[in-house]
Amino acid sequence: MTEKKEQLSHILERHRGERNGLIPVLLEIQKEFGYLPKEAMLKVAECLGMKPVEVWGVATFFNHFRLTPLGKNHVKVCMGTACHLAGGRLVLEALQRELNLKVGETSSDGEFSLERVACIGCCMLAPVAVIKDKIYPKMSPFKVEESLIPYHQKEPAPPEKDC
Repeated sequence: MTEKKEQLSHILERHRGERNGLIPVLLEIQKEFGYLPKEAMLKVAECLGMKPVEVWGVATFFNHFRLTPLGKNHVKVCMGTACHLAGGRLVLEALQRELNLKVGETSSDGEFSLERVACIGCCMLAPVAVIKDKIYPKMSPFKVEESLIPYHQKEPAPPEKDC
């Protein structure tokens, strides 16, 4: 964690006093941490001479910013026009049930997070879901459970050594 605090300090030092540099600072912090921790946003406000509520307002206004960390297995469901018309909503509802998550949430064990996205760019394969970086084309509620199997499996424990 000390390494992360040092990295935050380096980011803030490069932007100290640049009140108009809020969005670039937040983007850089999110790139480093994977999301915007509350403590980091408080430090940003202090560094840029802003009120914390101003930083919070920008971070919550733009949907690009995340306020919680993503799960190890980040699940995205396309809800672009083609995917929506082909049943994307039903796929999303099936994933919510299977993962016991709402859109925007991360599981308590940090394994899964669920996100609804505007377009993945695979319209001919609609509806589409992406788990980690793997695209699942022509998804249906019936395929959801099967598509999650590889991500539910835990890595086996290393074999015990005889001494």
